[in-house]
Amino acid sequence: MSLSTESTLLPSQAGRKTVISLELVLIAYRQFIREIIQTAQQRQSGYACFANAHMVVEAVHDPAFASMVNVATWTTADGVPLAWALRLLYGIRQERITGLDVLPTLLQEAAQHEIPVYFYGSTAEVLNTCASFCHRHHPDLTIAGMYAPPFRPLTPSEEAEVIDRIRSSGAGLVFVALGCPKQEKWMAALSNRIPAVLLGVGGALPVTVGIQKRAPRWMQLAGLEWLYRFVQEPRRLFSRYFITNSLFVFYLTRQWIRQLRQTGN
Repeated sequence: MSLSTESTLLPSQAGRKTVISLELVLIAYRQFIREIIQTAQQRQSGYACFANAHMVVEAVHDPAFASMVNVATWTTADGVPLAWALRLLYGIRQERITGLDVLPTLLQEAAQHEIPVYFYGSTAEVLNTCASFCHRHHPDLTIAGMYAPPFRPLTPSEEAEVIDRIRSSGAGLVFVALGCPKQEKWMAALSNRIPAVLLGVGGALPVTVGIQKRAPRWMQLAGLEWLYRFVQEPRRLFSRYFITNSLFVFYLTRQWIRQLRQTGN
């Protein structure tokens, strides 16, 4: 059957609620995984963003970026603050759907359903480790390709070559590890030209393949995963966690007050 590259999947039919600048999909984890797998099997285009406080604040300051995320097929509540925000604003108990959880799940599902995968982004070192990890833990998984792009914008000819390489690989899932907001912009620009599901996994890739450690389970459940990461990389994450998170709290409080006024409470 001929598959058109313009066969872009419409945003998930699950409900959505706005938290500050982003429209988050309301969906159970297993249903999200099912939708991803079904879309990949049908070779339809689509992309998934895993939103945290940093992405929300980035979207406030960059409306064009907000639009790119809000037209994604799925934008999920990755960070604990977003799950709390949905409960505060709408009384909704939405489970977190994180890149750190989704990536290993989809590797297993892709192997089971014989869906080839492609890894785009990160570094050659990380991708080499990723290949070894997949061969060891998911021997039935088909890696359709891997590419670590240079740390500069691709030329039009290079971009066309990358698209052709991914399309011809037969990949149904493309894991994009360029970091926020670069990976979201890349997916939004190229999704309708690639008949696969693109997922912005960012820093989940080095954690999944064992280069970095994830926080203990009790810290994940307590909403303290950010603290674990901060202790590991304090200089790089200081601005994100203390300045960006402060802005997130400010914007969330403002939205909450506005909603209270509108409802007359």
